Amino acid sequence: MTVHPLHSTQGTQGTYVRRDGRWDDLERLRNTSPMYDAVIEELDGRRIRVGNHWLTDWASCNYLGFDLEPEIMDAIDPYVRTWGTHPSWSRLLGNSRPYIDIEERLTELLGAPDTLLLPTITHIHMSVIPILAGDGTIFLDSQSHKTIYDGCMYAKGLGATVQRFRAGDPEHLAELLAQAPPGKAKLIAMDGVNSMTGLAPDLARFAEVARQYDALLYVDEAHGFGVIGERRPDETSPYGSRGNAIVKYAGETYDNIVLVGGFSKSYSSLMAFLALPTWLKNHLKVAAPPYLYSGPSPTASLATVMAGLEVNEKRGDEIRADLYRKTMRVLDHVRALGVWTPNTGTTPIIELPLAPGEDIAKVGQYLWDNETYVTLAAYPLVPRDQVGFRIQVTAANTDAEIDQLNGVLTTLAQAGKLRREAFGLGNAA
Repeated sequence: MTVHPLHSTQGTQGTYVRRDGRWDDLERLRNTSPMYDAVIEELDGRRIRVGNHWLTDWASCNYLGFDLEPEIMDAIDPYVRTWGTHPSWSRLLGNSRPYIDIEERLTELLGAPDTLLLPTITHIHMSVIPILAGDGTIFLDSQSHKTIYDGCMYAKGLGATVQRFRAGDPEHLAELLAQAPPGKAKLIAMDGVNSMTGLAPDLARFAEVARQYDALLYVDEAHGFGVIGERRPDETSPYGSRGNAIVKYAGETYDNIVLVGGFSKSYSSLMAFLALPTWLKNHLKVAAPPYLYSGPSPTASLATVMAGLEVNEKRGDEIRADLYRKTMRVLDHVRALGVWTPNTGTTPIIELPLAPGEDIAKVGQYLWDNETYVTLAAYPLVPRDQVGFRIQVTAANTDAEIDQLNGVLTTLAQAGKLRREAFGLGNAA
């Protein structure tokens, strides 16, 4: 019998389950750390209960606190009474009116040519990237999110070529584009605000390179949409205004740009979108499987997105100003401690790598014991030299919770558990 290079264990049905050893650390954490695979029994604001243990939640991506906004919650019942719990047509067959209303409203907010709503960003990456790439070349940012990478690998299986360029390096990208075969599609795939570092790329420069080589720039703005936006003299924080994402934040147009974003972070709703030309939107309606086949977002998501857009218009900048203030209380404290974070900017995503040799399981247990719930970033989710944890500040976190968090970080820093030396990663938002 040929032995597969991966570990193999016999399953209960006599088949063989292949185990990749790269995941051993993560599997150990899943089995031993209360921070992984937790069942959250109850929440009270940003406090959560796991079993009998109450913690402050710093792992939520609900940046604007819309998940706890009474005005948004109250919008659900009228929509459900009108449309039922779920509009179960595929979108190609039928669209409940709220879909069209949201797309029109979103198009205006983004200042985009058009928008298309689909259930999730993962759906979009796996279906749209292969369509845009065809048998051409995808130029993939080396630090792109795993879901972008997966979409590119699927496209590769359908005939595309994938080349990786150095993160934050438009000049390296330009070198690769210059060597691309003529007459074939060229797609640049990258993140906007990075989900771990909180950094945003120099989008204006990447857009310039894309246009120079007639390439399409495909940007995943899952974490920036709702937080950063257009720059104006009357903006209330360095995040800009309106929360209309990185294209407007960079002062750019949508020429040669397709923006992908989601409502599951800032807007706390299960829905995602593309900002794109109308001709491409119409093509995806007959070419993208999620539009043809997938069940759409539930009615509650349609309701909370529309209500979220209303709240954003009325007082979104006020909320973002408060989010900025709270974020800077944590970032300023981290920097004063001499602790290193790749977030050299101001966004509410704060990655804290551990000092070399520190055990993520032990640090995670200390955080748990001190009522601090975070995202543990273990290998292979991140490279071994970036193992640590991520904090996400939200507008719903209180100042008292920030005081408690800063106290916990002080203890970890003084114990030498957090990294102090820097290694550069990209540009700041």
